[in-house]
Amino acid sequence: MVPFLRILGIETSCDETAAAVVERDAEGHSNVLSDVVLSQLDEHSAYGGVVPEIAARAHVEALDELIEEALKRANVSLNDVDAIAATSGPGLIGGLLVGLMTGKAIARAAGKPLYAVNHLEGHALTARLTDGLSFPYLMLLVSGGHTQLILVRGVGQYERWGTTIDDALGEAFDKTAKLLGLPYPGGPAVERMARDGNPDRFDFPRPLVGETRLDFSFSGLKTAVRQAAQDIAPLSDQDVADICASFQKAVSRTLKDRIGRGLQRFKAEFPTTFSATGEKPALVVAGGVAANLELRGTLQALCDKNGFRFVAPPLHLCTDNAVMIAWAGLERMATGAAPDTLDVQPRSRWPLDSNAETLIGFGKRGAKA
Repeated sequence: MVPFLRILGIETSCDETAAAVVERDAEGHSNVLSDVVLSQLDEHSAYGGVVPEIAARAHVEALDELIEEALKRANVSLNDVDAIAATSGPGLIGGLLVGLMTGKAIARAAGKPLYAVNHLEGHALTARLTDGLSFPYLMLLVSGGHTQLILVRGVGQYERWGTTIDDALGEAFDKTAKLLGLPYPGGPAVERMARDGNPDRFDFPRPLVGETRLDFSFSGLKTAVRQAAQDIAPLSDQDVADICASFQKAVSRTLKDRIGRGLQRFKAEFPTTFSATGEKPALVVAGGVAANLELRGTLQALCDKNGFRFVAPPLHLCTDNAVMIAWAGLERMATGAAPDTLDVQPRSRWPLDSNAETLIGFGKRGAKA
């Protein structure tokens, strides 16, 4: 029987500084005692994207106070937690250093074990915290740095079925917004403008649609948006709205094809896993782009058509947060995994599936995830 566990989580991989205290009981049920997140949006918005040096400095200035606040809201002290979990990668190396070194210092001073957590594993396991999912399930991770379709077999057991060969989807949203003069972050801005736009005005490409492989590509779509904008410049507000709506429609149709093929593969590989219990297989969507309501609607309809359960954690747990880092640490503890030593190093690139082949477009160092 796995004992009751409580852990302090720390997240500093990009432009949110976060700390949380989370519990896991013997049956695997969760209890979030505190969840504190400080966004750096104001610091980076003037630059149209995240500036690594500014992000790292902001983490240094805020993290200690956020940890104190997380413990205070949870009404616990360091003596009351069983371990420390800190994001160790992938992400911006400066921010990772701040969080991991802080986690090491607390673990050493308080005599607690340290778990260096893969940020992507936090996303992968969040649905077990929020919805109690059983393994296996599919996860679509869509964020500013990652677009991947991953089979989640168990804690520490991941297979990458598809990944982007160029831009991540969140990056495509951000670059489209910047091109059109919309504010950062680009995803919410594009979605807002698209509500008043005509999605059929521009016939943008749907890269890789129809191919058997489950990978993604958004660079060509981004280029098509730029060319369309240049052809009709100067742009009116309605032009911008129409481009955003047409861009979002192309993304939605691309995901419908890519993920639809992934669902079919899942059913083929696990034909009897769910039929015996009557439980539906699940598709989990995570990452900041998961907040887009049109994309959620597309994925929900796709799951309904294919007999899948669509799981989208609450929006505040789809973006970067320390709750998912704490939970990933708890899941590892529950499996009996040994803690990390204090000489563990941060990793700017840390794929969940270390056996997946590097695709063209990632360079000699390989994929970030």
